[in-house]
Amino acid sequence: MTDCMPVDPLLVKGWLTARSLARDLPPPMEDHGGWRVDTNLPTEARRFVFARAHGQLRDLGESIVDPLVFLKLCGPAAAMRAALPARWQIQAGSYLMTCERQAQESTSFRAGYRAEVSQAGAVTAVRIVTDDGAQAASGFAAEAEGLFVYDRIVTEPAHRRRGLGTAVMATLGWARRHAGSAQILVATEDGKALYSTLGWTVLSPYTSAVIPGG
Repeated sequence: MTDCMPVDPLLVKGWLTARSLARDLPPPMEDHGGWRVDTNLPTEARRFVFARAHGQLRDLGESIVDPLVFLKLCGPAAAMRAALPARWQIQAGSYLMTCERQAQESTSFRAGYRAEVSQAGAVTAVRIVTDDGAQAASGFAAEAEGLFVYDRIVTEPAHRRRGLGTAVMATLGWARRHAGSAQILVATEDGKALYSTLGWTVLSPYTSAVIPGG
């Protein structure tokens, strides 16, 4: 999908707010016409997220030399590349996706698996484990500002192609408290294929850039 409508900046802010809750990160702050999250991680000091490319993104890209700062754009790689100096490296693309479908009425597991669900405020965590307690799949969700955000949906390599990712999504979906909360996630190229079968559609390409060396 290439002809995507521009993304509402308030949706981006709400998504980042819920994502920060899910990851125990500081809330997003307005900065350079986008949103800044001070992640303070060993591999990422902060990230800036923009709903669209504009002059302030270009100015920010010119000013940054720190390899631990990431720039994110709800837009195609070509738009990000055009906005940044050559020292910035465009990473593999992903997709901002949304879904209007409700959670499945029931979630079934293959023999040998069970789900463990925990909640802390607006955050839900799901682990699918084997009978001997080994983690096979996991995921998180958080609800904030009218959005229900799915985050870090992972199936371990040895347990893929067994429907566990779908089961994680369905289990998380039942944690949505408000039917009006829009469902949002960011998917890799491989993840997009799975989510598309579950009724998700691409809202926008999601492009990342970083200065190599971090």
